[in-house]
Amino acid sequence: MRFSISTAFQPVDHLPALARAADQLGYHSMAVPDHVVDLEELATPYPYTADGGRRWDHDAAWPDPWVLIGALAAVTTRLRFVTSVYVPALRSPFQVAKSVGTAAVLSGNRVSLGVGIGWCREEFELLGQDFATRGRRTDEALALMAELWKPGWTEFEGEFYSAPRLAMEPTPTERIPIVVGGLSEVAFRRAARHDGWVGDMYSVDEAVAHAGRLAAVRREVGAEGDFSVTTALDDAFLPEHFERAEAGGVTDCWTMPWAYYHGLDCTLDQKLDGLERFAKDVLVPLVG
Repeated sequence: MRFSISTAFQPVDHLPALARAADQLGYHSMAVPDHVVDLEELATPYPYTADGGRRWDHDAAWPDPWVLIGALAAVTTRLRFVTSVYVPALRSPFQVAKSVGTAAVLSGNRVSLGVGIGWCREEFELLGQDFATRGRRTDEALALMAELWKPGWTEFEGEFYSAPRLAMEPTPTERIPIVVGGLSEVAFRRAARHDGWVGDMYSVDEAVAHAGRLAAVRREVGAEGDFSVTTALDDAFLPEHFERAEAGGVTDCWTMPWAYYHGLDCTLDQKLDGLERFAKDVLVPLVG
């Protein structure tokens, strides 16, 4: 089991210290969420709560993921970074490819692109992007970006995007893993075509069920190779709980370790203490 520190809703000035500590203590990665803006009034319900309400207050920070990842990569040496999740269909795929590829180069290939199709119609409308075609545009954008990340000249012709003969530098020296979020069958099939799936917050039993369904979808589409299944676990806190999730196919767990010891609303010193205690209590028994 690998552990990823979630940066969601954290004060931005806490993040460099948390990244340095996670790097030193053996955590696998940091997960960075994405929204361009947080609109006061929404007709679109948030899909991951029972009542459709958002989980955060309006003063929650949403730093640009690739600016943040570039900054945190500069103060770490082995820690990986993944977006949880980024919405390519809100932007030009050329700009997304440039930002992600540059972060990959500057970090020494320590980034993975976690993507979702997006849920907030109003945010799409604000940024001038079509909400109805976001799934198809996401698929095409991922195909285009894979070409843009290759060295040398490339051309592309799709339904939504086209590129004349061009090159984009700097070029990543390793393939950038792509992991996909979402609970629909379409999302599971999109994930199966790539390198992994990212979920929300589930019990161990729910997470194992999702991992089993993903394995079945991958068999159906003939997918092979490594595949990650990442989620937060709301009823796991002992090494044996995480071992059970791993045995059921969950490879990575998002966490805010300080919550186990000090709650979610705590100081930076308490967060650093929680990172260290969780590493001693859970990481070391699981991975040595």
